[in-house]
Amino acid sequence: MPKACVNGVALNAPHETLPAEVLRQRACTELLRQAAQAAGLLDAADAAGADGIISEAASGAIEALLEQALQVPDPAEDACRRHYAAHQGDYRTGERVRARHILFAVTPGVDVAALRKRAEPIFLEVRCDDGKSSDRFADAARKWSNCPSGAEGGDLGWLSAEDCAPEFARELFGHAEVGVLPRLVHSRFGLHVVEVLAREPGVAQPFEMVRAALANSLRQQAFVTALRQYLRLLAGEAAVEGVELDAADTPLVQ
Repeated sequence: MPKACVNGVALNAPHETLPAEVLRQRACTELLRQAAQAAGLLDAADAAGADGIISEAASGAIEALLEQALQVPDPAEDACRRHYAAHQGDYRTGERVRARHILFAVTPGVDVAALRKRAEPIFLEVRCDDGKSSDRFADAARKWSNCPSGAEGGDLGWLSAEDCAPEFARELFGHAEVGVLPRLVHSRFGLHVVEVLAREPGVAQPFEMVRAALANSLRQQAFVTALRQYLRLLAGEAAVEGVELDAADTPLVQ
């Protein structure tokens, strides 16, 4: 692949092929490393690593840079209350979901677009099943699922949010849906066709009990938004070659 670089600093070795998201990650980190140098927070002799790993000094300088550049105010009380009112399902204790799934696993080298094309017909088949004949979901799980639960028809049993990867939990908990979810669920493990068999809603926590956690969540969202805006500003002032930074899911620094 062509060499990618930021202001002439290479992000990949010659002939090294990297996924687009890895290149975006490296580009974002390099933009911030160079900005820290320009701000006098990092020695000009600090060099970028060809493998995308930065020095401990660079990591500390980037942290100091972001403290200076990003002003993220504490969320106002009314903003916290509006968020609580709109997302009360996120602040329940004891919520459980009984679910089953069909996993199309993402492994190194897998073409995700091709994997989606394989998953979507199965998703539509079980989504449209009227349940009058055989258990089509269980049959499909046994045939197609890359999860050990496939041998049990995809049954995951009763789950709490703590049992799941966060991105998977967001799709299962805090909702009222029962049945096959109307979309493929994306997680770090792959693409899932998910059926919710039953729900135990749990108990809503009062605002006063969750205010601190809620405020931290809103503050983190504001920080991420500010960081993305700052990275776009840095990218607009830099010579960036061989990497696309406009994707909505541009990863941030690690």
